[in-house]
Amino acid sequence: MSIDLKQLKYFLAVAEEKSFSRAAERLHISQPPLSQQIMKLESELGVRLFARTTRTFELTVAGKALMGEASDLLAKMRMTIDTIRQIDRGEVGRLRVGIVGSAMWGPIPSLLEEFQTKFPRVTWTLHESGPNVQYEALRAKQIDVGFWREPKLDEDELKHDNLRQELCFRENVCVAVNEHHPLATQPWIELTDIADQPMLTLALDKSAFPRYLIQCCIKAGFQPAIFQEASEPQTLLAMVGAGLGVALMPETTSRIGWPGVIFLPIKTNPPSANLYITYTTLDDAPVVRAFLNILNPST
Repeated sequence: MSIDLKQLKYFLAVAEEKSFSRAAERLHISQPPLSQQIMKLESELGVRLFARTTRTFELTVAGKALMGEASDLLAKMRMTIDTIRQIDRGEVGRLRVGIVGSAMWGPIPSLLEEFQTKFPRVTWTLHESGPNVQYEALRAKQIDVGFWREPKLDEDELKHDNLRQELCFRENVCVAVNEHHPLATQPWIELTDIADQPMLTLALDKSAFPRYLIQCCIKAGFQPAIFQEASEPQTLLAMVGAGLGVALMPETTSRIGWPGVIFLPIKTNPPSANLYITYTTLDDAPVVRAFLNILNPST
């Protein structure tokens, strides 16, 4: 049996119009090929669909049954085609976003809000973890995109693992000091001004970002004295608020207004806290493509 959707579409037009001529006009075809398609459909099914006389034109019992089934089938097909097109445009699906905690103090929430507004049928979830964990999750296809900070990964390493990394938000590092610290009254400081201060840092073995900041201090001319390490930036700020040391933090961190903490900009050559997005190059996932277009509308 070989029945195609075109035959069902033709049959429905004739059944609804109760006229071959009107149905042909509606379909923008001539009447002979329409009649041929209906006859072919009846032959394939082995039933009569229309009871024709010189005065009447009615559906048979089989024709009435097919009319209901064909109408449902074509409606479902139209919905299926529409859904497929929405999926291809990234309007339907899921997006798993890896992110470092400090990124949520910057532009990421407004980015997610815009994405939610433009693509309300996409389900997205946040997975907060460090860069190393995100990298492995991307390789294992457990997340779709990952956000973390400087330094940018080596292009050869990314290519080897079928990943791409792009700069999405530029940001500088500032210094978080206790509100009673002698430097707290300054409008800005130099990085060397904290050379003799106890340094509070994110765990050096969990991310390249704190190691990059240590190298920036060395490049500025001093070896920082690491006093304590912590896994989360809010832990560092709590220790700064308690007067236990100073910390190098992304400038957007100051938006949270941590009690007892002052954030000071670095005047000369501040280290960068640029935020990068990383994603796989193996799959042309429409949802990821739509998300990237929110980040870079011109691409």
